[in-house]
Amino acid sequence: MKRLATIEQVALLPHFVRWLALSVLLGGLSGSASAFFLVALEWATDTRVSHAWLLWLLPVAGFVTGWVYYRVGQSVEGGNNLLIDEIHDPKKVVPKRMGPLVLAATVVTHLFGGSAGREGTAVQMGGALADRITHTLRLNREDRRTLLMAGIAAGFSSVFGTPLAGAIFGLEVLAIGRLRYDALLACFMSAVVADQVTRLWGVHHTLYTIPFIPEVSAMGLVSATLAGIACGIVGMLFADTTHFLSGFIKKRITYPPFRPVVGGIVVVAFALALDTPQYLGLGIPTIVSSFQHPLPAYDFLGKFGFTVVTLASGFKGGEVTPLFYIGATLGNALGYVLSLPFPVLAGLGFVAVFAGAANTPIASTIMAIELFGGHIGVYAGTACIVAYLFSGHTGIYRAQRLGQPKHFAFPKGIRLADIPARRRARLAPDKPDAAPRDSV
Repeated sequence: MKRLATIEQVALLPHFVRWLALSVLLGGLSGSASAFFLVALEWATDTRVSHAWLLWLLPVAGFVTGWVYYRVGQSVEGGNNLLIDEIHDPKKVVPKRMGPLVLAATVVTHLFGGSAGREGTAVQMGGALADRITHTLRLNREDRRTLLMAGIAAGFSSVFGTPLAGAIFGLEVLAIGRLRYDALLACFMSAVVADQVTRLWGVHHTLYTIPFIPEVSAMGLVSATLAGIACGIVGMLFADTTHFLSGFIKKRITYPPFRPVVGGIVVVAFALALDTPQYLGLGIPTIVSSFQHPLPAYDFLGKFGFTVVTLASGFKGGEVTPLFYIGATLGNALGYVLSLPFPVLAGLGFVAVFAGAANTPIASTIMAIELFGGHIGVYAGTACIVAYLFSGHTGIYRAQRLGQPKHFAFPKGIRLADIPARRRARLAPDKPDAAPRDSV
């Protein structure tokens, strides 16, 4: 028995060394790309804040972005959903243009005042780099899937400075209720290396501090549960509203470059009419403030609306940082009615709205521990799991597959985008259900 075990470990070494080398290579490239992106994003934000008149040019920037994507970027328009689809059902190499296009377009969004995030850009750059490595080294189909997952993990890790959450995000985001353990090594090592390389380039991440986290108690768990319900519903509404408005705009405006023009006009009009510069860009200062003092209870609604209009109309960027803003300010507002301190609720909201909207409760819980410390773990886990359940079968990533339904019986392997049609089919029993997709 001992000899067999020894032979097995020896046989494992080439596999381990191979994936370690691929992960280090991918992590180094993704971390460097994210470092450049974060520096560019900081420049864009500082420039916009110093030159408020740039906001007036947001519709023009929207037209330029829309025109460039219409002319040369239609093959990568799917963004994160394209990567998820390619992992589940590989068809072609991710175009090289994905990384540069989304990087430039996201910087433009923030330079002129659009309300968007950054994780989508980092994830897409990581995925595009992973596919370049796959194509160059002529890796097979299964290795390509693994490396694409690792690229997602590396991008997420490096842009937020959370390597453990990034690793789990790369495994968890693909399918609701199922993890791909065969990619665990690649996702973990790529995420760790990407984070370290980003830091080596001198890029620092925002620190969020919760002064005091009370011991776990019955009332505290009740508060975390109620906060999780609220965060799950808000996450669901964010995803559904964004998808609905995007579809509505596409139906009404047939020429794609005009869509972000209209969105830009709406954002500019409301930003000026309401005098709310805090709802533009990433909104990091407001997120930091949510841990320091009570904020207006409606702040999360403002960021919600500005972000939905920005992203649904075609501007580029991520959803996650705006979700952090929405969640942190929602948690801050819940501090008026729940028993936990408002900084703790801000931290729970920060991760729980994301957990519900992205269907990633494990990655979100680990992120909370990485950002706020281990003492928040039980409360964060409670809020994230409850938010995940109460967000229903919807999400910001419509290409996610259903590995295990949350409660109602839907076919395993179905895309989130196809679930509304499945619901409609149930209301028309005389029509046969569409054939379910392959299982994850």
